[in-house]
Amino acid sequence: MTVSHSRHHRALAIPAGLAVATALAFLPNVQASAAESPSASADATSLSYVVNVKAGQAPSAAVKRAIAEAGGTIVTSYDRIGVVVVHSSNPDFAKTVRTARGVQSAGATRTAPLPSAATTDVGTPKVLSATEAAAAEAAQGQDPLEPLQWDLPAIKADKAHEKSLGSSKVTVAVIDTGVDDTHPDIAPNFDRAASVNCVSGKPDTTDGAWRPTAAESPHGTHVAGEIAAAKNGIGMTGVAPGVKVSGIKVSTTAGFFYTEAVVCGFMWAAEHGVDVTNNSYYTDPWYFNCKDDPDQKALVEAVKRASSYAEKKGAVNVAAAGNEEYDLAADEITDPVSPNDSTPSERVIDPSECYDIPTQLPGVVTTAATGAKGLKSSFSNYGKGVIDIAAPGGDSTAYQPPAAPATSGLILGTLPGGKWGYMAGTSMASPHVAGVAALIKSTHPHASPALVKALLYAEADATACTDPYDIDGDGKVDAVCEGSKNRNGFYGWGTADALDAVTK
Repeated sequence: MTVSHSRHHRALAIPAGLAVATALAFLPNVQASAAESPSASADATSLSYVVNVKAGQAPSAAVKRAIAEAGGTIVTSYDRIGVVVVHSSNPDFAKTVRTARGVQSAGATRTAPLPSAATTDVGTPKVLSATEAAAAEAAQGQDPLEPLQWDLPAIKADKAHEKSLGSSKVTVAVIDTGVDDTHPDIAPNFDRAASVNCVSGKPDTTDGAWRPTAAESPHGTHVAGEIAAAKNGIGMTGVAPGVKVSGIKVSTTAGFFYTEAVVCGFMWAAEHGVDVTNNSYYTDPWYFNCKDDPDQKALVEAVKRASSYAEKKGAVNVAAAGNEEYDLAADEITDPVSPNDSTPSERVIDPSECYDIPTQLPGVVTTAATGAKGLKSSFSNYGKGVIDIAAPGGDSTAYQPPAAPATSGLILGTLPGGKWGYMAGTSMASPHVAGVAALIKSTHPHASPALVKALLYAEADATACTDPYDIDGDGKVDAVCEGSKNRNGFYGWGTADALDAVTK
């Protein structure tokens, strides 16, 4: 199926090339973001590449020589997984270096020269006004804005908090557009040691480098608050308000999530004791990366190696399914947005051969979104055998209005500068699942990623297919759900359950 697109990722209200799945609640106030500043090591015609070699050792002398002779400069090398990040202005670099002994695959991570030539229009989230905030009447034990968070009782997080807020020994990394750790709801739980800027593909540990600038998307900050906003008498409450959260910035100023940055993000999480990663994005510039294309094949391999390594080191990787209403189990999908950093062209792909990464990679928890009525969000991707679990991501209030006192069908989250606001998208569903996974890890501190995932699925509330699914009420079926109550294409194993996470 074909869906009209703006430049977006996994969040509705915001999305630019964000890991924001795709913006759904297209909120008003569109603004243009500035272009990324030039890389000191790249000229105006350079592209970035990943060169995949044998894992477990540094690139051989032969590989280094081949890279140099093909006109490449090594930026960094992740020896444990055999991924080398290279810059080159030679348009035939990848084609040339693929023939070298010891090179298993190689590909350009973008189609626009360094720095990215693109700018992005992004819908801003709906900021909570002072009047709306003042109107929220919290019950005893609730944070002031918690009455507006219909999503917490939807996964029984409010009941879970009576038992446990989660352990401060557990960290969830938000691999995203950056996190404002100065926000009063995030600061108490922020893990500085596990935070970094990975935009260039190489870790930048400068203090505050993980924060978004004023010109950049607030997406990552919103996600961080959904996961771990402290229960501190201020603002809102996260799904797991007692765990730690870190910011791993992988998005360029223009909003692109390139492979080298994503690889760096997973590797940083793996080496810094992260228990859960949240990935509310797709890796630019291809929405789907096809294995029959040598460049795209190399990108899939690089991100797969990095995410698998993070899981091997103890992290559960959770990702957003996307907001295009795609059936990811269909025989074919029309992708009109790739490559999104230059000139896209419409192409028909087979989602079993062309992957949305990291969402469709092995071991990753693929999350669909639900609205305030518990139904699949109108925008959420789906697919039998692809979707693992569902959680609140919001939807149009016209389609799925929440029960009072909540007033918006979108998801409340933290915003940079000490603000709060609403967004929607599978980008918002994924952090709910990441929060529940963090609660499971808190309850079972020695559980492996495999066990945490098994418990996540076993404890989910089985949710039967919505049949017929006519979310806008126009008399036409909008999507077809396949599968049983215990596992289907809309809700996977079911809706995430935070109460079971802290009691079983």
